[in-house]
Amino acid sequence: KKKKVCWGAFEGSCNSWYSGICVMSRPSHVSERSLQRSEFERAAHGFSRFPNALELQGSETKPQHTFFFFTYLLNDSKLTTLNTEKNIPIFSHDWWLDTVCGEKKWDVLLIEQKGKIQATLPLYVPHSDIVSMPSYTQTMGPWFTASSSDTKYTTELGRRQELCKQFTEELKRYPHFLQNFNYDITDWLPFYWAGYNQTTRYTYLLKNIRDHQAVWENMSPNIRRNITKAQNKYHISVKKGNSFVMVPAVQAQTFDRQHVRIKEDTNVLKDLIATCRQRGQGDLWGGYDEQGHLHAAAFIVWQDRSAYYLAGGGNPVYRGSGAQSYVLWECLHFVSQFTTVFDFEGSMLPGVERFFREFGAIQTPFFTISRGKLSLLEEHALN
Repeated sequence: KKKKVCWGAFEGSCNSWYSGICVMSRPSHVSERSLQRSEFERAAHGFSRFPNALELQGSETKPQHTFFFFTYLLNDSKLTTLNTEKNIPIFSHDWWLDTVCGEKKWDVLLIEQKGKIQATLPLYVPHSDIVSMPSYTQTMGPWFTASSSDTKYTTELGRRQELCKQFTEELKRYPHFLQNFNYDITDWLPFYWAGYNQTTRYTYLLKNIRDHQAVWENMSPNIRRNITKAQNKYHISVKKGNSFVMVPAVQAQTFDRQHVRIKEDTNVLKDLIATCRQRGQGDLWGGYDEQGHLHAAAFIVWQDRSAYYLAGGGNPVYRGSGAQSYVLWECLHFVSQFTTVFDFEGSMLPGVERFFREFGAIQTPFFTISRGKLSLLEEHALN
């Protein structure tokens, strides 16, 4: 599959990118005059690093050089590179975006220098002028390749700011923008300088989850009591590989108790569970009593860098059984074979925040970056 990602330009001999940068707006001095296809193909001959740069947009002749501007198509090799990069959050992989956005409603901005990817910014585009967040996707935002270990802090910060400035230039064509940035992004100044707004939100991270004894000891006494009660008093059995049909009801019951409206698309959740199971990167757990009643459920996905609690809840009728704590405890045990971090995904609701915090998880801020009409963004965020 190929994804249109950006404008680009190369000069004269076609041996390098203009300014070495793949993402750029068309410079003001460059017209959109058409160029004969044969002339473009001759100019591009030998430009084998980017065989899918197919759609010519225009050119401009300047002293010593002719600049050719075209729409660049991301080919399979680059998607493979992005998908095998362990530090890219699961929410920015193409298979995830295909599932939660639909193949035709997402894009990715990519910056490349000297043939190497430097930064990416995936976009969910539900409408032509709107960038927003898809269902069941915690964060998106920029991702940067790591610099060498001896790079100075000031150098790396400057590099990332320059990359983000290029992203904000490219994003000018979207007047309405809303994204949650991953907690790794601690500097949003380039977006502030470009007129964006920021809201701080919080997730809760449980680290070193392979040390089960340490995790147990760091939990609050209340969580430990709930787990013990679920095991010994209510004889809850936690089962993996449950049917999707159990989730909407449990979620609805949980949200009703909290007086919160469910915004996510449950059809997306159904597809996401199926896709993650097929890839061996997610599953659905349920806690049942001896009569077969479902007390609590949790949908967890994972990758090398982290596991994520995406969806779930408990039946209010059985709220006192401690099953929700027990289900998550069993989930932690299972995913610890794949990762050392468990992300509860956080909540701004007091009761949910307290529940996650009592597992011993660390409060971790992340940014919601926005621009444009917020009511319009909220309306289309999950549609």
